[in-house]
Amino acid sequence: MVSVAQQNENQLTFLTQSSLVKRNYRMMQGFFSNLGHYQKFFQMIFVLGIGGNLIVGYQISVINYPSVYIKRFMNESWLERTGAPLNEKMLIFLWSFAVSVYGVGGLLGCLCSGFLTVKYGKKKCQLSTDLLVILTTIVMICSKRAKCFEMVLLGRFGYGISSGLCQAIHCQYAGEISPKKWRGLANATSGFFWSLGKCWGQILGLRELLGTDSSWPLLLAFPGVAAFLQLLLLPFFPESPSYLLIQEGDEEGCLKAMHQLWGQGDHKEELEELKKEMVPGGQRSKVLWPGELFHDASLRQQLSILVAVIVTVQFCGINAVYFYAFEVLQNAGLEERLIPYIALGIGFSELFSSFICIFTIEQYGRRPLLWKGCGSMALVLFFLTGTLSLQKSLPWMSLCSVILIFLLVILFGVGPNGATFSIMMEIFSQSARAAAFTIGGCLNWAGLFVIGIAFPFAEESLGPFCFLLFATVLSGSGIFFYLFLPETKGKSAVEITEEFSRSSLGKKLAVLGKNFSEDHSVYSSF
Repeated sequence: MVSVAQQNENQLTFLTQSSLVKRNYRMMQGFFSNLGHYQKFFQMIFVLGIGGNLIVGYQISVINYPSVYIKRFMNESWLERTGAPLNEKMLIFLWSFAVSVYGVGGLLGCLCSGFLTVKYGKKKCQLSTDLLVILTTIVMICSKRAKCFEMVLLGRFGYGISSGLCQAIHCQYAGEISPKKWRGLANATSGFFWSLGKCWGQILGLRELLGTDSSWPLLLAFPGVAAFLQLLLLPFFPESPSYLLIQEGDEEGCLKAMHQLWGQGDHKEELEELKKEMVPGGQRSKVLWPGELFHDASLRQQLSILVAVIVTVQFCGINAVYFYAFEVLQNAGLEERLIPYIALGIGFSELFSSFICIFTIEQYGRRPLLWKGCGSMALVLFFLTGTLSLQKSLPWMSLCSVILIFLLVILFGVGPNGATFSIMMEIFSQSARAAAFTIGGCLNWAGLFVIGIAFPFAEESLGPFCFLLFATVLSGSGIFFYLFLPETKGKSAVEITEEFSRSSLGKKLAVLGKNFSEDHSVYSSF
């Protein structure tokens, strides 16, 4: 027979489970009711994504698929003009220039983004960027018919400028239009659309779709379709509330934008938090430029974290893993025709994990996702180095390498990829944000260039042990974020700034900057 105590325990367990089910049901019900209440906000997140980081991610992944056909087009164009084919070195130079000029354009676009977004606002800048993408798309489509490979080079440069602008505008715009409780979700969508763009480039680049000799101009023209959609839809949405209030001093326009995005209701709390960022008297806040940001001692810790975040993303090894994946898949005994589809699966893994990050970042916070993600990725890279080193002597190690690559990509999507954009967005106030994104964007494009140039040499000299370099960077970054990065979840910009001012690292850096200034003034007096 069942004892009375056991019966009571069973009843208590049943009641507890019932209460958990009811609580989860109420949470889901509240979530879906919020979706309806913030319908315009979620629609705008989607509109910003399709013309923002989706285009940037697409450009990064798509260029490798039509490489053979573009090289052939360059050679045929030159042959028709001069009667002689291009020599091999010249052809390699032109192709390398076509790939690298995208980064040069990205750096230029990023340098311009801070000034343009402050002067004209994010909405006007994004619409102008859409026009640039559409114009560049027309140049790309006409290049083959005009038999002018220089138009491809010009198109790649134009796409680079637009990507540098898109990346900075999209991340700031998405964060600034979100209420505090959805801010992490909105920021994480920047990483999601980046991954979506890379996957879309892999899909359209398949031979069964647009990865052919006759249709590669259409493959390179897809960003124009996304930009055209955004150009049609974005005018129906407002400028960011924080820009309207803090930069334009338009309180009425700010409230109108809040009501349009967040529904009719009392948004006094959000308005008061934005007013705290303004200078006394309700005047426009002074905008910091990149040079001033470097000299502001109160922002040294935020700046150091910004640099650490960019260095972590660029030197975490994820781009190198994508490069190395083809060789690993070949060594695993997979047929060559299947490798692009397996690589597409790796891209989908990153996309899926980025999607998961959107819904977990508000629950777990930015700081744990970042430092734990770095630590987990470092551990996987240590194991990956071992499996890659042993796969020639132990063939089954190739399968382990493939599994570790998938795991690394998933950890990247859940952790650093999603949390990075939130950290960059939230640790700076409105007055310093444009300058911070300009600096971060320049470091990002420079990092892409360095990795593209240096990794082949590192891989040739170190082999799979080159991943130990990335593991070391991730380990150091994880420790740094654990010690010095405060949690920004659910906090206003003023609260985050106050927390940085209480930080020991911030005080040390401020003292260091003061001592340096005094030393500099002493030396300059001579």
